[in-house]
Amino acid sequence: MDAETPSSQRRHVTIKLWPPSQNTRQMLVERMTKNLSTPTIFTRKYGSLSENEASEFAKQVEESAFADANQHYELEPDGDGSSAVQLYARECSKLILEVLKKGPGVGEKGIVKSEVVSAVNETFFDISKGQRAFIEADEAKALLMPLKEPGNSYTELCFSNRSFGLGAAHVAGPILASIKNQLKKVDLSDFVAGRPEAEALDVMNIFSVALEGSHLTCLNLSDNALGEKGVRAFGKLLQSQTILEELYLMNDGISEEAARAVCELVPSTEKLRVLQFHNNMTGDEGAVAISEILRRCPLLEDFRCSSTRVGSKGGVALSEALGGCKNLKKLDLRDNMFGVEVGVKLSEALSKHEYLTEVYLSYLNLEDEGAITIANSLKEAAPLLGVLEMAGNDITAEAAPSLAACIAAKKALVKLNLSENEIKDEGSIQISKALEGHDQVKEIDMSTNSLRRAGARSLAQTLVHKPDFKLLNVNGNFISDEGIDELKDIFKEYPEKLGPLDENDPEGGDDDDRELGDDGEGSENELESKLKNLDVNQEE
Repeated sequence: MDAETPSSQRRHVTIKLWPPSQNTRQMLVERMTKNLSTPTIFTRKYGSLSENEASEFAKQVEESAFADANQHYELEPDGDGSSAVQLYARECSKLILEVLKKGPGVGEKGIVKSEVVSAVNETFFDISKGQRAFIEADEAKALLMPLKEPGNSYTELCFSNRSFGLGAAHVAGPILASIKNQLKKVDLSDFVAGRPEAEALDVMNIFSVALEGSHLTCLNLSDNALGEKGVRAFGKLLQSQTILEELYLMNDGISEEAARAVCELVPSTEKLRVLQFHNNMTGDEGAVAISEILRRCPLLEDFRCSSTRVGSKGGVALSEALGGCKNLKKLDLRDNMFGVEVGVKLSEALSKHEYLTEVYLSYLNLEDEGAITIANSLKEAAPLLGVLEMAGNDITAEAAPSLAACIAAKKALVKLNLSENEIKDEGSIQISKALEGHDQVKEIDMSTNSLRRAGARSLAQTLVHKPDFKLLNVNGNFISDEGIDELKDIFKEYPEKLGPLDENDPEGGDDDDRELGDDGEGSENELESKLKNLDVNQEE
């Protein structure tokens, strides 16, 4: 016993690690002040504070961290205090990073105890703010520290706009694996930018393995130039998802082969509500693969396959598959090479959709025949349609009666875009009449449609006094100088509602147009009067 007593006494003396001395606490405050106000890897990214701000916040951070650590120590009075020291250091690091993220001028906002408590219960973890930059291992350790906090409540992660190297991925992998069961939404868009292909694929594979078996409802892998290799690098993650509701693969180099890989690796789509493939090089065969996915998505509400180089064959496949997506609310197929045949086939699918609120069909080479069949289908379907875009489709006045009848039936319409067509005054006047009973409409774009004074005036008079109206765009047309003055006079009480007219060409158009245009006010008024008397509710 006598031999053990000195040993026991020595242990008692050497293990008292808490509380730190006042001098130690002051030194920590000074160090944090320096870290907040001088150039470091974090101040370069988020901005530094003034020395006075930094000093004030360093004191608040230290006091808050000390209070938490001291409370922790009091719960284990017989302990050696090491866990309290560790908590003290972690809290200081976490709060310093939060101060930097708030940026210069944060002194006006302050840090209070309630903010520390709310940080523990925070559900959204986001490192995407600030400048786009590479992340290596050391910075990853610091940035991802909050995810290692025991009992954290994070369910949503956003790693976008940060390029992970292999070292950073090895740091992130175990952390993600430790919290994957609590995650619901993960955004990994644009997270390997600028990395060599081999390294990027390794990084993707590490993240995929780490998150395998998670129960995500939303996954965003956009802006990663995936291609087939990238899609397969995420294979373990994709194959393990059973309740996914949203999947984003935009600007990902989704080729024909990559689209087939997606079709293969995403077996469970029964709950998918959002599927977006914007800006890829999918092509016809890739669209056929995507159409197979659509056939397995009975609950789909939002589908985007815009700017994907899809032609007639792929467009037909997509259209046929979309016919089975009866819950669709938003459809975006802009900027593809569909043509008339697809327009007709798409109209058959649209006739089955009663929940559509937004339809984007610009730049699809629909021409009059395609536009007419689609307008006729939408007239009978989609009673809640709020947005309709059919710009750049070579639509002429021939399709105007069908378009006007469709528009007249859509009382919930908020936005209409028919720009870059050849609708001319004859069509514009009919569309103006169709809009007369639409009190919710906010924006009309009839720019670049070979309009003259009569067509532009008709739109202006119909729209100017609508309570919620925001913008009329008739730029890029052939309106005379007198017509421009008349438009400005109509909108004199609401000049902000009339878009710019700097690209208007009063001398443009062909001779036939001029004969019915501004050179003859009588002919113009006669045309306007005749067309406004048409019943747009009657089908041609």
